[in-house]
Amino acid sequence: MSGAALGIEIVVVFFLALFLLHRYGDFRKQQRMVLFGTLLAWYLCFLIVFILPLDVSTTIYKQCIIDHEEHASLSTVSPALSNQTAGNLSVTPTKSSQKSCHKPWSYIPDGIMPVFWRVVYWTSQCLTWLLLPFMQSYARSGGFSITGKIKTALIENAIYYGTYLLIFGSLLIYVAIHPKWHLYELQTIGITAANTWGLFLLVLLLGYGLVEIPRSYWNASRRGHLLIKTYFKAAKLMTEKADAEENLEDVMEEVRKVSESIKYNHPLRKYIDTILRKCPVDYQEKMGRNMDDYEDFDDKQNTYPSEKSLVKLHKQVIYAVQRHNRTRVQWQILLQQAIHLEDVAKNETSSTHQFVHSFPSAEPPGWFSRYLYTPTVEWYWECLLKQWFYRVLSMVLTLFSVAVVWSECTFFSTRPVLSLFAVFIQLAERDYNYLYIEMACFVTIFFLCTCVYSTVFRIRVFNYYYLASHHQTDAYSLQFSGMLFCRLTPPLCLNFLGLIHMDSAISHQKKEQTAYTSIMGSMRVLSFIANGFYIYYPMLIVILCIATYFSLGTRCLNLLGFQQFVGDSEMTSDLIDEGKELIRREKRKRQRIEDGENRRRVSIQVSLTFFIHENPGKVTEFENPVDSVTDYSEAKYSRGGSRAERDCIELLQDAEPLDFNADSLTDDPLEADSSRHTGGRYLSMSSSRSRIFDDV
Repeated sequence: MSGAALGIEIVVVFFLALFLLHRYGDFRKQQRMVLFGTLLAWYLCFLIVFILPLDVSTTIYKQCIIDHEEHASLSTVSPALSNQTAGNLSVTPTKSSQKSCHKPWSYIPDGIMPVFWRVVYWTSQCLTWLLLPFMQSYARSGGFSITGKIKTALIENAIYYGTYLLIFGSLLIYVAIHPKWHLYELQTIGITAANTWGLFLLVLLLGYGLVEIPRSYWNASRRGHLLIKTYFKAAKLMTEKADAEENLEDVMEEVRKVSESIKYNHPLRKYIDTILRKCPVDYQEKMGRNMDDYEDFDDKQNTYPSEKSLVKLHKQVIYAVQRHNRTRVQWQILLQQAIHLEDVAKNETSSTHQFVHSFPSAEPPGWFSRYLYTPTVEWYWECLLKQWFYRVLSMVLTLFSVAVVWSECTFFSTRPVLSLFAVFIQLAERDYNYLYIEMACFVTIFFLCTCVYSTVFRIRVFNYYYLASHHQTDAYSLQFSGMLFCRLTPPLCLNFLGLIHMDSAISHQKKEQTAYTSIMGSMRVLSFIANGFYIYYPMLIVILCIATYFSLGTRCLNLLGFQQFVGDSEMTSDLIDEGKELIRREKRKRQRIEDGENRRRVSIQVSLTFFIHENPGKVTEFENPVDSVTDYSEAKYSRGGSRAERDCIELLQDAEPLDFNADSLTDDPLEADSSRHTGGRYLSMSSSRSRIFDDV
């Protein structure tokens, strides 16, 4: 298996990143440059998470060989000296001096991992600090040409690039003053600066996620609490959605005025067409109907906008459409979640033990829903087992969070070993349980990544970006996620190596270091960072966890006037009631649409059945009296071969809008209203047979 595990994981991780990008992104609508940049960023970060456990197991095997060689060389000198020296080689005595070293199943030969980590690390750093910010600015630019977009992107990122050049120039001057320094040490300083920035943000996000993620699963087991919080979110999101729609209408009105002033043969008309293509489809159709392209523009008029103003308008359109799409997608996700929670609350008292949805999916059920996840299984899962599963999961994650907090505060102590993760790894190292070591490393890194990355998309300040499945994530959120992953994953993994005492710069142990640590360079170049910031700053996580547990930040924001979910607040109660009414209104709207579609299908089938019954010898296309609506639609838009078939299609086209009731033509408004509420608004079968075919 020499190197085979590495090759397999490289291929598997690529398809995993591709699958997730396909789930969250849209390959058909989004730009290829955005998709490629996001895929590359996700792929490199996933590689670090998946390959680092293999690096750890390989390093443990190499350390075992070194210990055996030193023990063999010392045993030839003096048995007593051998025993004393072997006891000083490591902090915890291992069985490596008694047992032979077993090669791990995922062993990676020498020379491969250093090259691999260099390519992965420097490519990800170029993406996160240079290319992805440039691509974000390029996508948001209002320029109408590639040159204009590149110029705008460079100007917007000039501050960041200027800061990088200033830091790099300062380092060059520092190296010139100290001739003993070399280029390698300069590279180490650059890596240290990036990791220091990442660790600073990492601890802040981790302190929130370690408490909030276990608590979120515990609250998910409390359906009443989760439903109330969903109502609260709905009220806040509807306010933002209304603001986004109003902003979009204002921008579209400005686009309409500019479009009407610039005619088809104006030199700036091509820019207007570019702006119109960025507008929603309904606005494009509305503006297209109001165009009078036969009118030529007048050169004597000076009221035409300039190209610079059109660039600004183009950028406003991009931002307004993006904000409108974001709020619309988030509203649909939240609405679906609220309806599902209400369905769960209704089905809890069901005596049939079968889950019934308020709005069943229009898509036909797949084999999973048909044979495995049946309504009975769904009822037992949603109404009985799910809450207990979430409670157990919350307890397990709480224990994991406590272990992380304790290890972050004690990982610098090597005598005795206080870090829990270091203890677990060293216990497995004694028995050469490499599979356990790799699984423990992967699970720990995955938990840390989940706590950090989910925090960014949970905090209200970062609500500008979101990740939504079913191809609903916009390009800007995809680029932001790739940039964030590349910035935080390397320092997160370096911090994990410190937790398990495999970073010699922190543990100060003379042991074999991983290839990943060797690429990061010796942090002793900047001793105040290696011996100070990297050790004592993670202790701040205790204060952040306490503040998150008591919701101090949420309460402070609520006192300042920002709407936050606080149980004993009057504003929270008002927003909950408002959200409940909004969900009820949306459900009534959906029900009306669904009822209208059902009545339309029934009326079409009734009309079709009656016509076939009246013309049995002429119509051969609709032999089944209960043909599906799909068959009817295909016949409706196809040209029949016989006159009877064309008469049938034409008659059915005229009979589609059956939203009429002759009984409603009464002078008494109460009777008319009663007929509407009792379903008399639509034609019954007898009235349809006696009226709509009178012309035949």
